[in-house]
Amino acid sequence: MTERPARIGVELVDGRVRLADIAASRYLQPRPLGVDGDSVRIALVGRYAMLLAGDDLRIDITVGPGVRLEIVEPSGTVAYDARGGDARWSATARVAEGGSLVWRSSPFVVTAGADLSRETSVDLAEGATALLAETLVLGRSYETAAGPLRSRMCATQCGRPLLVEDLDLRSGPLRSAPGVLDRARVLASVMLFGARPAAAETRHETLLAGRGALARALSVHAHEAEDALAETWSRWRTVHAAAQAEVPSLTRG
Repeated sequence: MTERPARIGVELVDGRVRLADIAASRYLQPRPLGVDGDSVRIALVGRYAMLLAGDDLRIDITVGPGVRLEIVEPSGTVAYDARGGDARWSATARVAEGGSLVWRSSPFVVTAGADLSRETSVDLAEGATALLAETLVLGRSYETAAGPLRSRMCATQCGRPLLVEDLDLRSGPLRSAPGVLDRARVLASVMLFGARPAAAETRHETLLAGRGALARALSVHAHEAEDALAETWSRWRTVHAAAQAEVPSLTRG
């Protein structure tokens, strides 16, 4: 069934963040953790067993000019056996001029029998930045395979594409082919948009054609893939913060 999205909308009023639109969905409850001037931290707390056949979990994020939003996930997401059905997960983030988004999501597990479509869209205005991390886990530790997964990412700045990716893992034999996942069951990614590191410093990192970079690691275990990108996350968070520091102060007033 189609459900209303969980919504997060934040704006800057007289130099301080105002929570303009915070709304829960059937699946998620956004909970403010604290406001400090132009910065705000908000947790996405699960409130329903996720995800079952027919579920359509949507997240809608709007970051106003000059606002620095960090999203925290206390727990991961699990797509369960759909018993012949399917489920959807989607997140849309719009970041206005001079704003920033940091979102290090918890692992997303696709179990055996699940059938999931996952989509993330990030739209940045001029001077906006985003730093995201995600970990896709195909099957629980005692499962030999995961159900079909199609994961899409589209990130743009001022209407120009930074990263457009369609990861189609619906075929088991193709998924395990060399050059795709091979024997790995975990795919971890760190994505920086709107800012650009000086260089790719590890074998996992790739500079994008536009203002951005992508780091990716494959492993059999989630902690191994995330550990491989821990240094990248820390370093790119510094790059992200430096880019925000260069934004003219008038965008925060």
